[in-house]
Amino acid sequence: MITASPIARLSPPGANWRQLWRESVTDARELLLMLQLGHLADRLPASDAGFALRVPRGFAARMRPGDPRDPLLLQVLPQLAELDEAEGFTRDAVGDMASRSAQGVLHKYQGRALLIASGSCAINCRYCFRRHFPYGDEMAAAGQWRKALEHVGQDPSISELILSGGDPLSLATGKLEELSRGLAAIPHVTRLRIHTRLPVVLPERVDGAFQDWLASLPLQKVVVLHANHANEFDPAVDDACVRLREAGATALNQSVLLRGINDNADTLEALSERLFAAGVLPYYLHQLDRVQGAAHFEVSDERALDLLESLRHRLPGYLVPKLVREVGGDASKRPL
Repeated sequence: MITASPIARLSPPGANWRQLWRESVTDARELLLMLQLGHLADRLPASDAGFALRVPRGFAARMRPGDPRDPLLLQVLPQLAELDEAEGFTRDAVGDMASRSAQGVLHKYQGRALLIASGSCAINCRYCFRRHFPYGDEMAAAGQWRKALEHVGQDPSISELILSGGDPLSLATGKLEELSRGLAAIPHVTRLRIHTRLPVVLPERVDGAFQDWLASLPLQKVVVLHANHANEFDPAVDDACVRLREAGATALNQSVLLRGINDNADTLEALSERLFAAGVLPYYLHQLDRVQGAAHFEVSDERALDLLESLRHRLPGYLVPKLVREVGGDASKRPL
C-alpha cells in the first residue's frame, strides 16, 4: 500500500498539465523534505551532478515517505555515484550521433526513422541515456518539422515514424498538429509510434485535445510508455491509459532494468501484472544503456537472464517482456 506524502499535492480534477508541469519539484532538498528525508540532504552532489532534477508533484506523491530506498525516489534523486568515472560508460551510449541523417532525425533501423521531437521531459530520470544529448542543435520540431519531414518524404522505405526526445508529449498539441499536416503529404508513412513517459508521470497530459488529435490520425498508432515499477501506477495513470486506447492507440511499455529498483523477480512480475491491468502490454526490458553517470544502476547480464527465466516460469508469455540491449551500429535491438 503506497502512502502519499502529506506535502506532495495531488492534482485536482481537470488540472491543466502545463501548470502542473510548472509546479514540478526542481530542488532535491525540497523533495527530500517532502518525503521526511531531509537528513539525507548532505549526501546530494553539487549542482545535481550536472543533470537537473525535475519531478511532477503527482509522481512524488506516489513515493513512500521516510523510505530512502523508495523505487520511485531512486529513479530521480541525484546521487554522488553519478560523479564516479566508470570504464565503458560514455556520453553517447547508443551511438545516436552516428545515426543522425537530418536535423532531429535518427535513422538506425530499416523501415523506421526516429524524430527527436523535443529536448524536454516532465521528469528527469537519472539513468537517461540522452542526459548528455545536444538537444539545442537536434530538434525535429524546429521550423514546423520541415527538414525532418523532407528527409522522411525522400525515403520510401520508411513506413514508421517514431517520436522520441526528450519526450514528444512535452510539445503542445498544436505543435503535434503541425506534424500531422506534414505527414499527410507522405503516403509511405503508415504508422506513428510515440515514446513517452508523460502519461505515467504527468497523466493529465492525455487531455481531451490530445486525445482528439490522436484519434484523428489516419495512421496506425502505437504509444510506448515507460514505467519501471508497479508503484508508478495510480488511478490517474489508469485513466490516461484508457484514453490512449480509446483514441485507437496500441499501448506498450518499455522498462529499464535498474539495480536496487526493479532487479528482482517479484518486482518485475508485479510490474507486468500492473501494466496489463491498465491495458498496457509489456514490450521491452532494456539492459541499462551505459551512459556516463549511470553506472551505479547497472545489473549484470547473468542476473538479467536469471530474472527473465523466473518471469517465464511465473507469467504467461504475453506478459514477459523481451530482454534487450541497444548497441550502436546494430541493425536492431540485441536480444539477450
